[in-house]
Amino acid sequence: MNGVRGRTWASARTGVLALLWGSTFLWIELALDALTPVQVTLSRCVLGSAALLVACLASGRRLPRDRATWGHLVVAAFLCNALPFAMFSIGQQSIDSGLAGVLNATTPLWALLIGVLIGAERGLRPVRLAGLLLGFAGVVLIFAPWRTTGPVGWGALAVLTAAASYAAGFAFMGRNLVGKGIPTISLSAAQLVAATGLTALTLPAGGLTAPEIGPKTLIAVLILGVVATGITFHLTYRTIAAEGATNTATVGYLLPVVSVALGVVALDEAVSLRTAAGMAVVLVGVGLTRRQQGSPAPAVNLGSGRRERPTPRRWPETAASTAGRTAATPE
Repeated sequence: MNGVRGRTWASARTGVLALLWGSTFLWIELALDALTPVQVTLSRCVLGSAALLVACLASGRRLPRDRATWGHLVVAAFLCNALPFAMFSIGQQSIDSGLAGVLNATTPLWALLIGVLIGAERGLRPVRLAGLLLGFAGVVLIFAPWRTTGPVGWGALAVLTAAASYAAGFAFMGRNLVGKGIPTISLSAAQLVAATGLTALTLPAGGLTAPEIGPKTLIAVLILGVVATGITFHLTYRTIAAEGATNTATVGYLLPVVSVALGVVALDEAVSLRTAAGMAVVLVGVGLTRRQQGSPAPAVNLGSGRRERPTPRRWPETAASTAGRTAATPE
């Protein structure tokens, strides 16, 4: 029963994370109506870090204090926050929000490649590899790079850079921050504080002009910062701690479904039959990447009063996921 509940909670967390993360592109699109890319990036970092700092203090947690942890947080903040946030804002000046979500769905492929290169992915099961490749094929079907017309160029390249940066950031966080005995709420709040500092340094590059913010833009910026950045980023940290960096990146394959749907409903962006078929392929790919082998095994008493589930056949192991599940701290 514990195994069933654990998988149910993991699936629910993945669905919520995909919904919130996928909505990010809509809020960025609306915020760009009045703000520059630098202003959008800084505002979401400020609001996201403020929301998580309040949650951190309310839960009785403290921010990390040692210099080594903060050094790792600064690197993670650049890879997983400051750089990709800026690239999305720049990229969405020339491409639709739906396409931005589609291109961001390449994050799992970058994560798998990085995991293989750094040795974090061992014994990758064929069914999971097939799911990753099938999911990428769905993204390609949606993007249709063989077409001679459509939104391509620097905007698309910026979003692809963001997707690769996310993957590198997840891997770095899994190896250097998760599983060190620090609560994830403390880590996520501190990392967004660091990202705010890094982004503030870019204000001279287009962020000093006073914007004219209307009610629609204000609401979009608030939701982008508090919900789509603060809450979503904390959920991302929790998922990395529970399932590892590569598994967390597979959430990216669900983003095209959310981003394209929201683009159609809220922004009147067009969607074709080919795009719908691609999204269906994406969903099948996600199902394969998260498929479990065998029946849930009972917990094993290790003799120290602690109970852990054996993992060899049920979880696709990575160095990050092993550390995260063993040392994750309750929030």
